[in-house]
Amino acid sequence: MTAPLARISSYTNDGLTFDVVDSGPIDGDVVLLLHGFPERASSWDEVSARLHAEGYRTLAPDQRGYSPGARPRGRRSYRVDLLVGDVAALVERAGGRAHVVGHDWGAMVAWSLAIARPDLVRSLTALSVPHPAAFVHALTRSVQGLKSWYMLAFQIPFLPELVLSRRWRIHRRIMRGTGMSDADVDRFRSGILDHGALRGGLGWYRALPFLDRRAPTRVSVPTTMVWSDRDLFIGRASAEASEQHVDAPYELVVLLGVSHWIPTEVPDAAADAILARTSSVD
Repeated sequence: MTAPLARISSYTNDGLTFDVVDSGPIDGDVVLLLHGFPERASSWDEVSARLHAEGYRTLAPDQRGYSPGARPRGRRSYRVDLLVGDVAALVERAGGRAHVVGHDWGAMVAWSLAIARPDLVRSLTALSVPHPAAFVHALTRSVQGLKSWYMLAFQIPFLPELVLSRRWRIHRRIMRGTGMSDADVDRFRSGILDHGALRGGLGWYRALPFLDRRAPTRVSVPTTMVWSDRDLFIGRASAEASEQHVDAPYELVVLLGVSHWIPTEVPDAAADAILARTSSVD
C-alpha cells in the first residue's frame, strides 16, 4: 500500500535544516523553485499561483545561508556542490524527480543540478543566469566582466555586510536603480537583513574560488533559458551561448523591457516560460 502524500515544511541535509514552502495540489507534478540573491522563497509567490492553477505542486526552499537552521560558518560551506546536494535531497524527499526552476543564483544551482544529477530533473528553466560555462567564458570576452564587478567586491570580508546593512538609504536607491520595486526592496530588508540571512547569502559569492572547473558541463534535460534585455548583471552573450552546452530540446526566451528581477517583476511571463517547458515533457 502506497503511503499518503505529505507536505514538506522542512527537511535536513548535511546536518542542516531547511525551511520549505510546499503548496499547490499535493498530487501534482513537482516544480522545484530556487531563489537567488538577495531573495528567499517568497520571491516565487506570484509565479507559484499560476503553476498551482495548472495543477502543479511547488516546492520553494529557503536555501543554504537563508534558512535559520542552515547557516554554516566558513565560505567553503557554500560551495556549489554542497548547494546542489541540498536541493537534490529535497527532490529525493519529494519523490525523486522534479521540474527544476531557478532565478539568479538559484539558476546556477539549477544548471548544476541538471549537470550532476539529470536523473532527478525532468526539465530545467533558468531565469537570468546562464549555463555556468557560458558565463565564465563571457567574463573575459564580452561586457560580462564589467557587469560582474560586484562579485569581486563581495569577496572582501565584513565590508559588504557593513555597507548593505548600515547605509540603507544609499543601498535602497541602488537597488531601485537595478529594477527592483519598492516591495522587492522592503522584502530584502525584512527577509534578508532583519532575518539575519545576509552573511549566508554572500557566502555563495565567497565560495566561488572553490568552484571545480574540471567538473562536467553538459546538460541532457529539456531546457529553457529566460533572459531580459534590461538586466544590469547578465549580458546577452552568455545567455545566447548557453545552448552550446545543452544536448536536449532548448529554447531561449528574451523578455523585452524587463530587469533582472523576473519572478517578481513579470511573474506571468516567468510562469508562461516555465509552463511551456514543463508541458513539453512527458
